[in-house]
Amino acid sequence: MASAPTPCTGLRRVATLEGLVERDRDHDCSGFGAHHVCVKVEAVADLPTRFGRFRLVAFWNNRDGKEHVAMVHGDVMGADDVPTRLHSECLTGDVMGSLRCDCREQLEAALRDLGSRERGLLLYLRQEGRGIGLINKVRAYALQDGGLDTVDANLALGFRDDERDYAIAAHMLVSLDVRSIRLMTNNPDKIEQLEQHGIRVSARIPHIMRPNEHNRFYLETKAARSGHYIDLNGKQHLPEQGEPVIVLEEP
Repeated sequence: MASAPTPCTGLRRVATLEGLVERDRDHDCSGFGAHHVCVKVEAVADLPTRFGRFRLVAFWNNRDGKEHVAMVHGDVMGADDVPTRLHSECLTGDVMGSLRCDCREQLEAALRDLGSRERGLLLYLRQEGRGIGLINKVRAYALQDGGLDTVDANLALGFRDDERDYAIAAHMLVSLDVRSIRLMTNNPDKIEQLEQHGIRVSARIPHIMRPNEHNRFYLETKAARSGHYIDLNGKQHLPEQGEPVIVLEEP
């Protein structure tokens, strides 16, 4: 599927990440998506990590004031086919080491992979609990303790299966002057939303974590009810004829 035109076409090219701060000082475009999300780069700094050296790029957005960041490894500005991971915030997994999900494993595996490449990019998005927030996420956990799966728990609370909106991520990629990406994901909705917002996804990189006894049902639900490309029986997932991207490399 061809990418839609991007609504933000007035950003001038700059030579460095630091130059984005001055470029975006007065940035105010018509915005991405139904909520007309506009973001701008506010700060850039070095971030050495156990996974490699990254530059941390901080974004402000006009939708809800939440602060999102990009972790940039190597030179991604003006580049094509940049290996990219969109990671939604998960306090319980990323910070507390929860075994109910695979979020921390996905985050660390992505950073380790990206840090070993010539270039790579991870967008850390403040979309806790698939976009329902931390308190509602705990409420959903309580419903899951009573026997509901992750989808039915969200529905019981009055939400959709997944409330995340990747318009912010699309604008962040445009702001960073990334021409096209190879998206590290098992979630077809990420690909579809990004392409709807004008981002060219040239390939999908599978990103499957080994299940444990606490998250196996959660991962099975992702595959069975949310359409994620996950096969916990060890079979390789091959793209169907109608899928918009081609798997170019193994995880």
